[in-house]
Parts: sequence; C-alpha cells; structure tokens
Amino acid sequence: MNSALINTLLQSSLINPAEADRIQTGMRQHHLSDIAAIVNAGVFSDWDLAKQLAHLSALPMDDVHHYDYQAVCKRLTLRPLIEKHSVLPLALDQDVLTLGIANPFDTRGQDECRFASGYQISPVILPLRQLENAIRRIYGEPISSTLHTASLNNNEIAQFSAVQTAPTETTADKDDAPVSRYLNQLLLDAVRRQASDIHIEPLEKQCRIRFRCDGLLLIHATPPSDLAARLAARLKILARLNIAERRLPQDGRFRLPLNPELTVDMRVSTLPAQWGEKVVLRLLDSNHIPLALNRLGYTDRQRSAFEQALTKPQGLILVTGPTGSGKTLSLYAGLSLLNQEHRNICTAEDPVEIQLPGINQLHIHPAIGLDFATALRTFLRQDPDVIMIGEIRDQEAATMAVRAAQTGHLVLSTLHTNSAADTLNRLQHLGIAPYELSASLSLIIAQRLVRCLCPHCKRPAELTASQRDRLAIDTATSVFAANPQGCEHCNQGYLGRTGIFELVSCTTSQANPFNETALCDFMTDQADDMSLEQAGIRLLCQGITSLSELQRVLAYDSLQPETECG
Repeated sequence: MNSALINTLLQSSLINPAEADRIQTGMRQHHLSDIAAIVNAGVFSDWDLAKQLAHLSALPMDDVHHYDYQAVCKRLTLRPLIEKHSVLPLALDQDVLTLGIANPFDTRGQDECRFASGYQISPVILPLRQLENAIRRIYGEPISSTLHTASLNNNEIAQFSAVQTAPTETTADKDDAPVSRYLNQLLLDAVRRQASDIHIEPLEKQCRIRFRCDGLLLIHATPPSDLAARLAARLKILARLNIAERRLPQDGRFRLPLNPELTVDMRVSTLPAQWGEKVVLRLLDSNHIPLALNRLGYTDRQRSAFEQALTKPQGLILVTGPTGSGKTLSLYAGLSLLNQEHRNICTAEDPVEIQLPGINQLHIHPAIGLDFATALRTFLRQDPDVIMIGEIRDQEAATMAVRAAQTGHLVLSTLHTNSAADTLNRLQHLGIAPYELSASLSLIIAQRLVRCLCPHCKRPAELTASQRDRLAIDTATSVFAANPQGCEHCNQGYLGRTGIFELVSCTTSQANPFNETALCDFMTDQADDMSLEQAGIRLLCQGITSLSELQRVLAYDSLQPETECG
C-alpha cells in the first residue's frame, strides 16, 4: 500500500521499516488513512506528528481554538469535502481561505476545496485528533465514516452484541449490520461525551440526532432521513418493544455493557410524529452519578442542615425546583446516607432512574391504578422507616405524605415550585392546613443546576459598573465567560454541572400558621445561608460559572451578558 506520507517519514528516518509495515497493516485491517494509522499505532502522538509534518512541509502548525471555524463552515457549503478529506476551513480573508489539514502530502482535499469555493488555499497543520473533534463538533459523526471506523474495538462490539438478542428478534436483513454498528458508535459517543439523553428525530429531509450535554441539546449528526426508521426498529428490538406498533407511544429499557466494570442502562421512549417515530434515550449511568452531598454543590452549612434533617426520626423533607433541576439526585444522595441495615426504606418513582441496593424501589404505573397515593398507602402497611415519593402531584398524595411524616416516618419528596417560599403556598393550595405544615415540615430545599465553565478554555470577562452594583461584586473580583468555540475537553465552553441551593429549615417552634413573614424567619443569620441568586453569585465569583449561565437559569432580567476581555 503506497503512501507518500509513509515514504517521506521513512526517507527522513523518522520511522523504521518495521514501523512502516505495522502502520500499513493497520491501514489494511482497520480501513484507516495513513496519518490515522500512524497515530493509532503509537509511533507518534498526534501533536508530535503534527510538529514533524510542519517541519517537513515548511507549513505552519496552529491550534484550531484560535479560529472561529464554526462561523466559516456555516458560511461555506463544503461539508461533503470536509468530511471526505478531513480538512477544516478556519478563516476567510478576502480571497484566501485558511484550511486546517492533518496530512500536507495529500493535496486532494486542498485542490477540491479550492475548486469548490473559488478561494486561494492557505494550509496550516492541525493535530489529527483536534481536527477530527472540531469536525465532529460541527457536523457530528457521519454514517459513512462510522461504518468503517476503528474507534469501536472488537471487545466493545462483542460485549454490546451480547445484549442485543431479544426474543422478538428474527432474521436480520442485509442492512441490519451497518445500522447496528452505527447505533453502537452513537451510544458510545454519547457515553464519552457524558450526555444524559439522545434524541433521534425524523424530519422531512433528514434525521436529526441530538445529545443533551450539561442540560442543553446539541446536534451530533444529521444522517439521511431513512435511517430514523431503521434506528427506531433496532432500538425497539433492544428494548423488547413491539416493533410492528408505530401508532402508539412505547417505553422500555436495555443495558449497554462497555466493559466488565461499566454498564449503562438505557431508557427508551418512542413517540409517533409527523415524519416517523421519534425516539429518546435516557442514559442512566449510575457509575458516574455523584451520590455524595459534598459532590453536588452544597456548602458546608447547607450540607450540615440537610444531614441534620435526615437524622430526625420523622418529618417531611421537600426538594423543589423545575424539571431537570436535579431534585431526584438530591433525594438519592440523602437516601444513600440513610441506607443502613436497620432501616426499611421504600421509594415510589416514575420511573426508577438509579437502582440503589438495599432499598425497596417501586416503579409506579398510573395506567393500572398504581399511582403515588396508592404506593404510599401500601408502604404504610410495610413497616417503613423512610419513605421517598418521587413527586407530590395531587391533594391525596400531599395529604398522605404530610400525615405519614406526622406519625413516625421520615418522608422525602419533590415538588414543582420556583422557590422555597412558593412551597408553602403550593401545599396549601393542595389542601394542606397550616397547622399540619407546622407539625410535619422539616426542611425545604430549592435548587437549580448551572453549567460549569471549562477550566481549559474559559476566558476572563468584564462586568459593567451597574452589573457589579446589582450583583454586589467588587472590582477586585475576577469573573469569567465561556469560550463559545469550546475545546476538545468540553461542550461549547462548559464542562459538567453543579447545583445551587436555597435551604429553609423548619421547626415546630416556628410561627404558626405559616405565612410569608414566618417563612423569612426560617432563614438563619449564618453567612453560608443564601438565596438561589446569592448561591449563583458565589459560583460566579469563584470562576465556576458565568453570568450568562446564571441569566439562563435564574432569569436576571435586569442584566446584560458579560463581555469577554481581549
């Protein structure tokens, strides 16, 4: 297999004949390009190889994060050439297009981009992995490359195949294998990017695949429209759903073993839509979910207040916030502390998201009459010490939860309210009398999830004088903003999420009946007790998050986004 790059490296004594043979073997066996085979064989790292190629070709080596390449790619319609030749338009200055390349000795990509765009090409060397990650960040994983990629090793494929067989599966057609491999790669990409959900959406002219990373949906790939139906059928087989039913929604789940120590549960939900069945997968990776309070973002004083409420033999602990604010995770962290042999713990959830050994977890089914109220009524006949209700939705469930908390049980639950103050109003609207709240409520936690700035690429930001006055931040405190281009470590400048919390500790000695004034009295004068806004400002001053993220989560209407320095 003749390669100009391998020949050049041999002539320059940068590789020996044995290494050249090993590289060519990798090219044949794994259908790799010459430069990918060199990196895959471990002869050079991608950065070292880029430096050597820049020296040999007398071309500059650069970093993709120095360019606004996403804007340039959107302006130019060169996606087929970009994916075909692994090149990346970086900048456009008058009639010169700066083109990122990994292999300077393969000029076909440069020639075709010059012809298609009409611009002169100025090539710069980029490290291979950085170039590939940038292309994937814009366009996702193309199906053609996935079907021939070596990123799935044989062990991963074999282990995944072990869970693919289901009783409903029959003989596969000729397209089954490539679709299966594409789905395998899709799931592994989602796990590597720590996505919480995968959305497979059939549209009129294409299939859109999006990952929810750190709370926001990001486009991962846009394969042909006919792939949506094939992926939906494959996922139905894995989840043991009715593959022939396309008119009604269905729910199921399956497991993806990545290695002997790591298994990810997938929850599958299908929805009949205009152009076909939309499928959403929830990734329930309990191996990487933090169930310790000190990893969720609580301050020391907040964590101490939560732990103190958990030590009480009875009472009602409520975690409030909108959907997706991490309420269930806080409850799971509390249950993990309580999970001991001498306690009988029962939970009612819709659905069970994380399996906790030693805890009796019930998946409710409202369609057959097994709702939260029915589950709670049954739990009270099971001699429980601790009860967790996934959500208080109606008057019956609220009444039973309050009365269970009054009769010697520790009850944990969630409620959809915007703040701790709204919790009391919500419960009273559900028919709970003020004197019952006074006798049962132990702790109210209001919370949100905010994205954390990527420590590798965050940028200094400036606040206006009015913003600093509004937020009570002095001029000596530095704040940061996200790099919208992101880097190979993050998603558009953010990496992971953390919680911000507002805690209200309630005791029977508090004012009765509850009202807004009494609620304010619940807050102590300790320095670490704070509102959600104050908790967000604390993270802003620590450089953990950005003002624009706080605006998104907490809706600071009176503030404009921060501006980057430099």
